[in-house]
Amino acid sequence: MTIIFESILPVFLLIVAGFALRRTPVIAETAWPGMEQISYWFLYPSLLFVTIYNADFSGLKLDAMLLALLLSICLMMALTGILWPLLRGGGAIKVSEFSSVFQTSIRWNGFIALPIAQKIFAPEGAAVVALAMAGIIVPINVVVIYVVMRFADRNVSIGRTILRVALNPLVIAVSAALLFRLLPFGLYQPLNETLKLVGNAALGLGLIAIGASLRPADLTTLRLAVWVPVIMKLIVFPVLLITIAMMLGVSGNQLAYLALCAAVPTAMNGYMLARQLGGDAQLYATVATLQTVLAFFTIPIVLAMVAQLSSG
Repeated sequence: MTIIFESILPVFLLIVAGFALRRTPVIAETAWPGMEQISYWFLYPSLLFVTIYNADFSGLKLDAMLLALLLSICLMMALTGILWPLLRGGGAIKVSEFSSVFQTSIRWNGFIALPIAQKIFAPEGAAVVALAMAGIIVPINVVVIYVVMRFADRNVSIGRTILRVALNPLVIAVSAALLFRLLPFGLYQPLNETLKLVGNAALGLGLIAIGASLRPADLTTLRLAVWVPVIMKLIVFPVLLITIAMMLGVSGNQLAYLALCAAVPTAMNGYMLARQLGGDAQLYATVATLQTVLAFFTIPIVLAMVAQLSSG
């Protein structure tokens, strides 16, 4: 487990660097939103495109892997939904808080999973993570947008929701990569190399941006509404996905790829969604911060457990 821990340490050191830089006068506060925008609209899509376009998926059980991921997410949605009447009845969670509990229980941060996959797995590992991101972006966003707006007492337009997800730059990038893989001619090599350079920049800058968005000051009130999604995301989700994947015949490194997807903390973009659509953005930020801190310890444990299971 020490090897795994040391392998992911650079990823979390960059997150810490982002957190520290945000709180120094070295970089103007107005620069951070621009960094987030260039990452979201250009760097991340380029990284996903070039990773999937150049990947070798031969020998992988992609159908079983993606099915396991989708089934586990659907079960996580159902389990979190079942918790709502229980938590509401005891007064543990307010109506305004549940959408953030729901979001932080099922979302996962692919931009933490990607650099870890590139660090400890073969190139196909990062490509699987990228494909997994693409496979769940649409269903997860459609459901969470509905839930956030439903609990904020806003009218929900399924058509606008689907359109919003379809225009997501990450969805477009992955779709374009899959399309280019089917074309009889390859991508112009200098352009391919350019996108690789952009992708390398995305990894470092993306992790710094994640660190900059953390809000440890919110960790002073660790109540049930915070701990429920932490347990659901960092413990229940990995166990559920690993179990389903093994039942579908996924093993070895392929099982580790999926386990990593489940073990990473929640995605940061849900904070903006909560703020824009009337969810509890402060609760989301608190949960995301705590999950990110704890994931530094839980990810090596999950990957070590998978390695043990794979070795028999």
